[in-house]
This record gives sequence, C-alpha cells and structure tokens, in this order.
Amino acid sequence: MVNSNIQFIERKGTGSLKWDHADALFNGEGLLPMWVADMDLGVPHQVQEALIERVNHPIFGYARPQDSLYESVINWLKNKHHWTIQKEQIFFSSGVVPSIAASILAFTEPGDKVMIQSPVYAPFYSCINENSRTLVENPLRIQDNRLEIDFEDFENKLKEGVKLFILCSPHNPGGMVWSKKELARMAELCADYDVLIISDEIHADLSLSGYEHTPIATINPNTITLMAPSKTFNIAGLQASLVITEKQEIMKKLTGQFLKQGFYGLNVLAYPAMEAAYTYGADWLKETTSVIEGNVELVTTFINDKLPNVNVIKPEASFLIWIDLNGLGLTDAEITKRLIQKGRLALEPGTKFGKAGSGFVRMNIGSSPETVKEGLNRLYTAFSDLV
Repeated sequence: MVNSNIQFIERKGTGSLKWDHADALFNGEGLLPMWVADMDLGVPHQVQEALIERVNHPIFGYARPQDSLYESVINWLKNKHHWTIQKEQIFFSSGVVPSIAASILAFTEPGDKVMIQSPVYAPFYSCINENSRTLVENPLRIQDNRLEIDFEDFENKLKEGVKLFILCSPHNPGGMVWSKKELARMAELCADYDVLIISDEIHADLSLSGYEHTPIATINPNTITLMAPSKTFNIAGLQASLVITEKQEIMKKLTGQFLKQGFYGLNVLAYPAMEAAYTYGADWLKETTSVIEGNVELVTTFINDKLPNVNVIKPEASFLIWIDLNGLGLTDAEITKRLIQKGRLALEPGTKFGKAGSGFVRMNIGSSPETVKEGLNRLYTAFSDLV
C-alpha cells in the first residue's frame, strides 16, 4: 500500500515534455505518454520545501556548492552504494549527457574509437558521432530473458584500439544491474588495454529488490562515474548531476574541458534540491521502488496472459521496461503505426537505441498503477488481432 509520502500528480497543462507534447512529437491524437524517462510522482516534500525556502530569498545571483551538499553526496554514496569518496573527487555538472560529451572531447581525438554496448541510451550514439569519433559496438545478447555481455567480442573490440568505453550501469533500456562478476571482467579488460571507462550510473539508486548496484569505479579507478538525483527523485528538469573520479589528473583534464565549453556551475535552485534529495530522500525512494516493483508485476503478468507473442525483459532496476515485439512479425514502422493509430499509446521505439533495438519498445511505468493498466490496455488494443 502506498502511503502519504507518494503522490501521483496530474501534469497536463504544466509545459511537461512528456504529457503536453507527446501528440505533436509522435504525430498522434489523445496519446497516453509512457515514453521519456521521468515519473509522475511528486518529489520528496523536503525537496519542494528546500526550493520554496530558496525562492523566498529574493536574490538569484551566482551560487557555489556548499560543504553541506558535498557531505550529503558523500553520505548517500556511502550508505546506498558502500562507496567512500572524498570532496575533491566530485564535480557538479548540468547533466549526464553533457558530461559524456565533455569526456569524449577531453580524452579522445577525432577519429578515435569509442565503444558502447548496444542497444543503449540514444545520446551515447550522438555524443560519439556528432563529435567525429568512431563508434564501436559490443552488441548485448539476450540469454534466459536477460541482456548479457559478449565478453569475447568485448575483448576483440578493445584489441582494435578502442580509447574509451562508455558503460551504462544499470543498463538503459534493458534494466540490467550488472553483477560484480560482470563488472570485474569489464574492468579487468579495460585495465589490460588501457581503456578509460565512462560509466553512466544515473539509474543506480533505482535497483529493485534482490539486486545491488556496484559502482565500477570501486573495481577500476580509471573511471569517470556519472550519477544524478534526476531519475531517482524525479527532478530531471532542475539539471543537476555528479561527475566522480578518483584520479585528480582525470578530474583536472575533464574540468578543463567544461571550462572550454563555458560551463562554470549549476543554477541556483539545483544545489538545494540536490542536497535535500540526498539528505532526506531515502524513505521516499524506498516507497517509490515498491510502486515500481508493483507496476513491473502488472506489466509482466498482463503481457504474459494477454499477449503471448510478446516478451518482457524484466528489469532489475529503474522504471523502464524493454518489451520485445519481434514475435508479432511486424516491421518497426508497422509497430509504431499500430501504437499511435490503434492504441493511442506513446512508447519509445526500440530503434532509437540502435539497430539492436529493432522490434522492441521501451515503456515508462513510473506512474500510478491505474495509468499503467490503461497503458497495457492500449498496448493490447494495438496488437490484439495478432494474438
């Protein structure tokens, strides 16, 4: 049962990208938006109170992070992920994607090879391609209804001169929480071939019951770890994230790249929101995770019962579900057309995550159970004639 700490909020008419712009972006009408990765849950009340307190001060000049913010981050990582870091290892960035781009620019040259594991979060591709680096893919494979790493291919690609490896941990869109054994093997191979790791760990706090996230930097310190309270506490619009690295020579070079881009710090509201989230958000997160787990069960049970030709990759973290529609025998264009025109449902197309995503869709279940049920009914309407 959800208690008073969790509230499902009506977002229509608030300028929400997810709710107010889905029809235009997906070229449909009356669509139920279950696509972009933010939730429909109100933030921890302490975050809202911290923002109200700051807004009540009538000056919004330049700001710098206070020691109390560093302490909140350090304590959160220690308590949540058993990871002990120091203040000097933290840099605040406006987002994980800008940090990926800055890392690519700082540590590679045009034409250098950068490896990813497809299918994966779309900006991984664009950050590499738009900065004139060479994209190298280590495709993930499905084994026992789980995305798994092809380590033979992983090492072969490193042998070909990869300079940088971008890891998605936990994985988006697959929802995998990589095991310590899997992380150790990737860390070892990157160390053997002197490959710097950029680890996108934005979904780390959202590991579901039975799974525990391990920062790969605890195994291989030649890593730039990217984290944020944005997905965890539903504050993505405040644009606040963390860049963490143990090696000061890496930090110096990376922060130098941020300066080249004209980035000097976060907006004045991002700092108090981040501090409040990491200081007071643990109970809220526990309840939110319970909601997500209930929604995962709704999705898996419904699809298994109603759409036997559709397969769910059951997530181990986050509020995103990777759904395999290849058993329906449709093209990606046909899948999209049915979802929009018959189901009136906006989901992320699998091809957005690379060629390996063909035949898949990603569903955001960070909503009320009622919204998730409505989305499932619309999914069924889109494909019921093929059952």
